[in-house]
Amino acid sequence: MSVVRFRSVVLDCPDPRALARFYAGVVGGTPEEADADWVVLHVPGGPRLAFQRAEGLTPPEWPRADRNSQQFHLDFDCGSTWEEMDAAHEKVLALGARPLDLEDREKKDFQVYADPAGHPFCLCRIENP
Repeated sequence: MSVVRFRSVVLDCPDPRALARFYAGVVGGTPEEADADWVVLHVPGGPRLAFQRAEGLTPPEWPRADRNSQQFHLDFDCGSTWEEMDAAHEKVLALGARPLDLEDREKKDFQVYADPAGHPFCLCRIENP
């Protein structure tokens, strides 16, 4: 029996509106602004993503683990084919993502990006979802 229910993943960022729009473009949903410092994105079929203003945020230094590590990242299933992976790649780049690791995708089945605030996330090719 669980003690709690999972509610949200909250990302600190300098501009909650902008980051909520970015992730709405990636996963869908409509951002709801509580105020200028807090925006919630209700992800269709998933948990909420919330964005909280944090002035002076220092983005993680991916892939460092010794100092200012990523602490956590989001994984997104973009389908089972390389064509779906490539389409998702193009879309996240158009939305403002920055590639961090695109090497060896044949071995890893994932690619690593940074969102516009610098948080790492992965696009994953999932053969058996």
